[in-house]
Amino acid sequence: MKIIRALYLNNRLFLAIGVVVIAFITCFIVDAPVLIPKILFLVLLAIVFTDIVLLFRVRRGVQGYRYTPEKLSNGDENEIRIHIENFYPFRASLNIIDEIPHQFQRRDLNFRLKIASGEKKIIRYHLRPVKRGEYSFGSVNIFVTTPVGFLSRRFKFSADALVPVYPSFIQMRKYELMAISNKLIEAGIKKIRRIGHNQEFELIKEYVSGDDIRTINWKATARRSHLMVNHFQDERSQQVYCLIDKGRVMQMPFNGMSLLDYAINASLVISNIAIKKSDKAGLITFQDKIGVMLQARKQNNQVAQILEVLYNQKTAYRESDFSALHHQIRKKISQRSLLLLFTNFESIYGLHRQLPYLKNLATQHLLVVIFFENTEMKSMLNNPARDLHGIYNKAVAEKFSYDKKLIVKELTRHGIQAMLTAPEHLTINTINKYLELKARGMV
Repeated sequence: MKIIRALYLNNRLFLAIGVVVIAFITCFIVDAPVLIPKILFLVLLAIVFTDIVLLFRVRRGVQGYRYTPEKLSNGDENEIRIHIENFYPFRASLNIIDEIPHQFQRRDLNFRLKIASGEKKIIRYHLRPVKRGEYSFGSVNIFVTTPVGFLSRRFKFSADALVPVYPSFIQMRKYELMAISNKLIEAGIKKIRRIGHNQEFELIKEYVSGDDIRTINWKATARRSHLMVNHFQDERSQQVYCLIDKGRVMQMPFNGMSLLDYAINASLVISNIAIKKSDKAGLITFQDKIGVMLQARKQNNQVAQILEVLYNQKTAYRESDFSALHHQIRKKISQRSLLLLFTNFESIYGLHRQLPYLKNLATQHLLVVIFFENTEMKSMLNNPARDLHGIYNKAVAEKFSYDKKLIVKELTRHGIQAMLTAPEHLTINTINKYLELKARGMV
């Protein structure tokens, strides 16, 4: 019974059977002896029997397993590996079908290859999840065919595996390494010229060519009889809060991912960068009520806590209550902080409903409202209209685009920092804004 379950018929066998059947039919039509078709039939049976023996005489003909990371990174390409070893005494043809989670909606993930006796091979492919949560992997199915090619034997490996998809920790590590090695500019992070001396004193050191002469410490110079300068470092221990709107305005998808997941990924990265820059990072999520509030800290385990909190964020995409957010911040955050609000406004009327709360927050904190360009509308603007319907669509797109720019002007007019960005550039632009505000001494 196990042999029958693992046995599959190939197209080559059906082709051979078709040839034998045609031979029998031809003999009946022309009234010829059926000896030749009978011989062909017996030869076919012998070849099929030989194929079965070749496939099943080795108990463990092919060995394989799938390697998956402990967790996948949302919105990034994650590498999956399948390891294969051939124990057959002949060169085998393999058809490998991996049962990946249904969330990817892919039915074309199969690999065909030939593998020599005793050879080991590794198949690599990438998966890009676009939603957080648990993803269930099935078995790895390997169909082995002998050089005869009439039959295939199926091997099943790697029992079900449940892999969680977390916010983009790959991006977090990438920008963390760049921040440590001062290579953020390679990723598109702008180099900001520092204005003034909004920095903390660190130490007194000897003057070297290129030091700012305005930092010369004359008392230390007199004692040492050579020039000494004060050395400063960026002002530290500033509070940075990411405020994530989980309301219905964040449901809109771009490139497969919702605006909410883009905001979650960017919040993880900027929180990690802030802690590496010796600032404190905190988090607030909200929709019709406050979801989670994580007080700003810079302990080593703060990023891990933020990662877990962001992973577990669920939303019903209800109407966002900015009054609840305003009340929570006034109640819980007394120190002046940098508030990075990830939300979305599609019209100036939507902004005006929330503007009183935003203006009030901006009086006590440095508020940055981060919202999104509609990239689909932008691409529509760049394409020429070919008919009346196209002209109408382009006019609507221009109206939406104009409203976005008007929102930026309205926020700026009320002393609120505003950042309009495409979803795919959210992380880089947010880091740029954070570094710019620090350089200008506004945080």
